[in-house]
This record gives sequence, structure tokens and C-alpha cells, in this order.
Amino acid sequence: MGRPHVLVIPFPAQGHVIPFLELSQRLLRHGLRVTFVNTDHTQKLIINASQGKKHLGDDPELQLVSIPDGLESLEDRYYLGKLFESLVKVMPGKLEELVQEMNNKEEDEKITCVIADVHVGMVLPVAEKLKINKRAAFLSTAVAALALYHRIPKLIDDGIINKDGTATESGRMIELGANMPTITSAEVVWNFGDLITQRNFFQLIVEGTDGTQMAADYLICNTTCDLEPEAFNLVPKILPIGPLLASNRQGNSAGYFWPEDSTCLTWLDQQQPRSVIYVAFGSFTVFDKIQFQELALGLELTNRPFLWVVRQDITEDANQAYPEGFQEKVANRGKMVGWAPQQKVLSHPSIACFFSHCGWNSTMEGVSNGLPFLCWPYFGDQFINQSYICDNWKVGLKFNRKDGKIITREEIKTKVDQVLSDENFRARASDLREMTLRSVKEGGLSDKTFKEFIEWIKTHEEE
Repeated sequence: MGRPHVLVIPFPAQGHVIPFLELSQRLLRHGLRVTFVNTDHTQKLIINASQGKKHLGDDPELQLVSIPDGLESLEDRYYLGKLFESLVKVMPGKLEELVQEMNNKEEDEKITCVIADVHVGMVLPVAEKLKINKRAAFLSTAVAALALYHRIPKLIDDGIINKDGTATESGRMIELGANMPTITSAEVVWNFGDLITQRNFFQLIVEGTDGTQMAADYLICNTTCDLEPEAFNLVPKILPIGPLLASNRQGNSAGYFWPEDSTCLTWLDQQQPRSVIYVAFGSFTVFDKIQFQELALGLELTNRPFLWVVRQDITEDANQAYPEGFQEKVANRGKMVGWAPQQKVLSHPSIACFFSHCGWNSTMEGVSNGLPFLCWPYFGDQFINQSYICDNWKVGLKFNRKDGKIITREEIKTKVDQVLSDENFRARASDLREMTLRSVKEGGLSDKTFKEFIEWIKTHEEE
């Protein structure tokens, strides 16, 4: 048999695909063969966003394949609950078909290792059934999120959530442990959208976690022990290999679902050091028109330079949604783009702080560049990450909502001024950066763990 052949399976969302592609490029650099499994839909998005590049990332050997996600109509795609339900039903069978097809080719093509996202961990028992001896799960969120998943049976027993994951009372506090994020029962990872979406997401998490615990021999994560030591105590078998960032290997990140507008880098070159507020809310956050306009007016009110990523779908008719005269008023100090090369933006010397939705990728990227945060979480694990940033690491600030609903322009200006005028935020962020980067450097814990993981994959011939 030739070199090990690894099948890599992310959850089909940009925040999962990006770290999985980075992991894949690291595997390739260690001499492994890698096949990356997208859904048909996400594969189209990634290829369209790559704007004619011959291959994704920095390695032409990365092989991309795709499987159906089970959604039949365009209308279904706008309803996340249907995607969650379909993945549980369809993905294990489609993956089994793919592996059997690949294994029926030449002997050298046979899959020897599967690395699956914890959130689609229900595919790992399929790998076990197909006698693939090396099975690993990769967590692309904070370990605290997985600790929450493991706590689900107790949350049900304690009456905090129902058996379908819905909260019994929205304000109940959930403390995962000492020196760990505290969230309310309304902020659990699966609690967003309508009740059907919540229940389907909860079921996906339960199935994925159960599949991981049943069939994964190795559990790795995109973080470091230093950032969340107590969480590692709650999930004792998990091992850190992160943060996995292209910038840590002087490479290019890949896996975006939208084409990047690199003109913003030239614009940043023209700004003063540590002067620009970078505003980006990931791939899912949406605003109603009132909140979108209040955000715009808040940025105007700061009277500071800003770079704002405004996806076409961030609000209804985004190009026409700006307050009247806003674009003209901020033309000399504000730049709006549809999507940005985020890792390059965050490492730019002109960036002063990161105004973020607190997805884990964005959190790791901001931390790795020593930036203070302004936190505006939307759903999922973002509330856990906000708690880490503001309550535990103390490198950022939360926003208060007026009457529990809207974040006002005055609140935005106040918090921007506060985080940028207090040098303690920058100092703590700088310390966090040094601590995080030590882990991925030669001899650091994440570096050692990753090398041991590679050796484990390579020993398949002896199984």
C-alpha cells in the first residue's frame, strides 16, 4: 500500500470548511494524500468564490469531491432547519457510497483514515463499518462548546432544557465550570431560529456527538490548552492542534464562500497604524433594516476610519439599505466591501480593533493578531466565545441592547471609544497573542500534538 489516504469531512458551513481546508493543507505538507468532501452546494460556492484559481489554497494536490446534502429545492436552502434534518438522514449513506466507490478503484486509492467534523460525527460509525481503522474527529469550535454538548443529559435531568433541546426558561444560567464561559439557556449553541430549526440543530449535535464518542479514536481541536484549560479538563481525551491559521505558515487561507475584495488591503496601506475599526460578522449574521442603519450611524458617529464587510445578504437589499447620505459622509474614512481576505486584514498594522460576531475562526484570528474585540454574537457558539473574550480573557467588550432589542449608535460609539482608549485591552490582547503563538511554534504543545497525530495516521500499515 502507498501513502496514507485521508478523507476529510467538514460540516457544510464556511466557518467549518476554512479550518478543515487548513488542516488538509497541513496533512498534504506531511506527505499524506487528502480527499476533501464538500456537499454539492458548498463545493459550487467555494469554486465560484475562488475566481478562476486552478486549485484551492497553496497545494494543487488537494482533491475535492462532493456529495448531495439531500435538499431538493432552492427554497429549502433558505431554511437551515431542513439542512440540519437532511444531513442527519442523508450524509452517512452518501458517504458510504463515496467510500465504496473510491475503494473499488486501485489499491493505492483506498481510504485509510477519516477525519470528520464533530458536528457530522454520525459518519464515523460508517467508517468503522467499512473497516477504516483510523478514525478521528476534528472540533472547529471552542472546546467549551463540546463540553456543553457533553452536558446535555444533565441539562435535561436538571430541567434546564427539554428532551428536544428547547429551554424550559429562557433566563436560566448555565455555568460549565470555574473560569469558563457562563451563558443563559437562551444562548445555548442550538437555540436560534424557529422551534423546528432549534430541534433539528439539537438533533444534529446529539447525533454528531454520539457518533464521535462511539467511533472516533482521536479527537483534535482548533485551539490551545492555554486559552481554555478548564474546558480541556471537562473533555479529557481532546487534544489541541491550533490555532490552524494560514498566516502561521506564511500561506493563503482558502474555503471562502464569497469572492474576496483585495482592494481593501491597498486602502489599509494608506491608513495610520492602529487606527482602523475592522467590522465583520461572518457568513450567517443578518440584520433588519433598522439595526443595519443604526450600526452604520454608529460607525459614522465614532469619527474613526473603518473597514466594514457588508455581504449582499446581510440585510434586505443591502446596497440600498444605508442611511441617506451615509456613504458620502464617510467616503474619506470608511470603506465597505462584500468580502475581505480576513487573515490578511487582521494582521495589517493599521487595524486597531476587531468588531466581530465572535465565530471561533474569527476569535482565533483576532487573538493571534493581538487585537481587542467588540463583540456582537448572532447565534450558535458565538455567545460562548463572547464570554471567553469579555469575561475570561478580558480583551473585549459586549454591547448592551436598548430595551433588550436594538444596539444603538450611541452604544456603539461608547464601546468603541472605551476599548480603544484603554491600553489594558491592547496589553492583554498582546499577551494572549504571545501565549497562543507559542503553542503552534516548534516545540509548542499544539505543534507536538499535531506531529503525533500525523505519526498515528502514518502507522496504518501496522494495524
